[in-house]
Amino acid sequence: MTVTEKTTPRTSRLSALAAVALASMLALAGCSSANDELSQRAQNDGTNYVAGDGSVQELAVADRGEPVQFESTLFDGSPVGPERWEGEVTVINFWYAACAPCRVEAPDLADLHAEFEDEGVQFYGVNTRDTQPTAEAFERTFGIEYPSMEDRSGEVMLAMTDYVPPSAVPTTLVLDKQGRVSARILGIAEPATLRALIDTALDEDSESAQP
Repeated sequence: MTVTEKTTPRTSRLSALAAVALASMLALAGCSSANDELSQRAQNDGTNYVAGDGSVQELAVADRGEPVQFESTLFDGSPVGPERWEGEVTVINFWYAACAPCRVEAPDLADLHAEFEDEGVQFYGVNTRDTQPTAEAFERTFGIEYPSMEDRSGEVMLAMTDYVPPSAVPTTLVLDKQGRVSARILGIAEPATLRALIDTALDEDSESAQP
């Protein structure tokens, strides 16, 4: 005896849904390798955003090498160069307005700048993507009072590739009074961590000045 399966509207709908699900699974399987390749390319492409991993690196005095060497122009038109780093502990923060971690750390950087300003610590930003109006709007929003230099050409980033991976924004550097990199933070600069790194740079300069 032959059994004939009765088709109902419900079974038809279930069959259609199953077919759609199967087609979606096949499509995903077919493009997974392509997506993996695109993801890898994006990670290796210097024009794309690369998040810092939050790692902190401190350099012993003997390992710091030569003072950093780059020249740029602040958004107000003032030139800035190696002579700016001499004689003061300096914090340099690489940022841009649409960078989410940059927005997270901005209020803390503003507070730390105010905290250390009387101790002679200077802060500079290096803006890697924005025009002046965009950068200034960001600074007003977060109360940033220290100056930033415009680096859409990537010249500062290129000059600092030994310390700042391409597009690893935000990155924060601490320079000693000789203009050498004494510490680096990849990713968001936690205020307690950055404060400790600044204090270390200040303390070592005080110790070296003692007879």
